[in-house]
Amino acid sequence: MDVMAGHVIVGASLAGASAAGTLREEGYDGPVVLLGAERTVPYERPPLSKEYLMGSKELEAAYVHPPAWYVEHDIDLRLGAEVVGIDRDAGAVTLADGGTVGYDRLLLTTGASPRRLPVEGADLDGVHTLRTADDAVTLRGLLADGGRRLVVIGSGWIGLEVAAAGRTHGNEVVVVEQEDTPLKVALGAELGAAFGALHREHGVDLRLSSGVRRITGTGGHVTGVELADGSTVPADDVLVAIGAAPNVDLARTAGLAVADGIRVDAALRTADPRVFAAGDVASADHPLAGIPVRTEHWANALNGGPAAARSMLGQDVSYDRLPYFFTDQYDLGMEYSGFGALAGDARLVYRGDRDGREFVVFWVDRAGRVVAGMNVNVWDQTDAIQALVRRSFAAPVDVDRLGDPAVPLAEL
Repeated sequence: MDVMAGHVIVGASLAGASAAGTLREEGYDGPVVLLGAERTVPYERPPLSKEYLMGSKELEAAYVHPPAWYVEHDIDLRLGAEVVGIDRDAGAVTLADGGTVGYDRLLLTTGASPRRLPVEGADLDGVHTLRTADDAVTLRGLLADGGRRLVVIGSGWIGLEVAAAGRTHGNEVVVVEQEDTPLKVALGAELGAAFGALHREHGVDLRLSSGVRRITGTGGHVTGVELADGSTVPADDVLVAIGAAPNVDLARTAGLAVADGIRVDAALRTADPRVFAAGDVASADHPLAGIPVRTEHWANALNGGPAAARSMLGQDVSYDRLPYFFTDQYDLGMEYSGFGALAGDARLVYRGDRDGREFVVFWVDRAGRVVAGMNVNVWDQTDAIQALVRRSFAAPVDVDRLGDPAVPLAEL
């Protein structure tokens, strides 16, 4: 083995880099090895579809730490180091180049990968996904000067954020979605329709309830997207944004439990006491919700990595952060806190100006629990919303008072 056994992190991501920093902050002075398949230092992903794609910030602003930080903190950061196997008996990981790295404790922060569209033409030049820094650099280079025809397949968060950036840069944008409203899976039809209206106001052509038959091309480059009804939408570029799948192959091959991510307890431990998981790839028992939760968002990586690091050090950890995410599209900013998995048949309760897009909305389940809350263009509400969600799991809320903006959230 090419290193003394220490604490090894597979995935040079926000979760991985945050965990490495926490190990040092908590006084661990043994070897810390951070292995990443990409060749860019660990970075935060939200700016890739937001500020960086819009051109308001450069990629370096998304770095978790500057490159020199890893040297200063004696963290062995290895970029372009793909891990292809885990030998749990030997306590070692195997790299694609044949090398091995031993571990006392192993943290998997392998993230997720974009889902591929299983249709003819999906491998043509000009068909993109957005997950990595390289992806974002390519898209910004194509869209920044405007004048291109962009087709976005999928109307989730990434798809709509790229659509907003594309329109802001002066491109023609068509969004193709098989559901009848955007964001239906994430927010439901009512709120999804509000986001659809926002995009239409900014000139996006929404093709809803539309499947994709194939992607057309000439000379190896994309020329359009043929829909299920036989019509073709012309395209210079296509973004496939139909969700992401957790990168669980390493864990599965190593015999670890996998179910919509790597299964871990509330301390982010797998069934192997030496192996942990955090970030997008972890399906963790949530102490409050009472269900496994996997969250593909920035806050989970930011907070889950440090929690896993403390657990690796033997500290008493119960990771009970509420899932949180945010978006910025045109002049709309939004923050969401709570458990989408529990919101399927919940009642929506609003405060504020829905037509003016300045409101707070809550998802209240049949037991009277506020399982999620979202503030739209109304700021400094997240802490109060999250506190309310926690309280409501102990005692149901009064829905009439919840919908009364004169009643402070802290009094519910």
